[in-house]
Amino acid sequence: MSFWRRSSAVNRASVILLVLLVLGAFLVPMLSRQDPLAIGDVLALRLLPPGARDVHGVFHWLGTDRFGRDLFVRMMLAGRVSLAVGLLGSLLASGVGTMAGAIAAWTGGAVDRVLMAIADALLAIPRLVLLLVCAALWRPGFTTVVVVLVATGWMGVARMIRAEVLGVRAQPYVDAARALGASSRRVLWRHALPNALGPAIVATTLGVGNAILLESGLSFLGLGIQPPEPSWGNMIAGGRDLIVAAPWVAIAPGLALVATVLACTLLGDSFRDRVAGDAGSTLRDRV
Repeated sequence: MSFWRRSSAVNRASVILLVLLVLGAFLVPMLSRQDPLAIGDVLALRLLPPGARDVHGVFHWLGTDRFGRDLFVRMMLAGRVSLAVGLLGSLLASGVGTMAGAIAAWTGGAVDRVLMAIADALLAIPRLVLLLVCAALWRPGFTTVVVVLVATGWMGVARMIRAEVLGVRAQPYVDAARALGASSRRVLWRHALPNALGPAIVATTLGVGNAILLESGLSFLGLGIQPPEPSWGNMIAGGRDLIVAAPWVAIAPGLALVATVLACTLLGDSFRDRVAGDAGSTLRDRV
């Protein structure tokens, strides 16, 4: 509640948009009488404009696609896939990065050098290139997209966590815990790591929108979620040749993608500023 009261109108609008999107993604396909994957009477139902009724009297909020499938229901089902990929990809990538960075900083020596060398080598390669190579090597699908996002997204978090843990190691309470007989592993997991998780949480929040965007890009290129299962990326790809005759087929999922990524990014920026402000307040209190 404190976050809601102190948030700006833009952040509140972002939260409302994401909540509505999550509710729509789970409720609309569940409650709809139309199968978003089935192909029906194509000649009678294909490319109906937004707000039209078909020959059966069914209202289509966003019209239909080239196969006569309701675009609104498919877009909500695609939102379910995109949100799941974004959340899983970002959370798992941050988890792997947090583990790698903490182990590297706490262990030091050869382990630190090897882990950071791997992270730096992967960071030197553009992520889109890594995504395309990995997605082309394995069978496209939900699991492949999530694994690829994790494999190409942990390095930046690992670098941040390593720097934070190195700073925490120098704090007096770490020496006090060791003096009381706590093992090195216990000091790391119970004292050092919890105090270094701020950047990882912020990176996870910001990474959700980025992961959704990358998944849509892979699906647009045919290397991500495969039809007939809808994704915003493959829905945009399916409507690109209809951009003049039926622009709503590509524009509707494109707007949903832009709005979702923008909302996630705005919330991530707000959370980052809040964490930075809280850290500054704590430092002033200590001084």
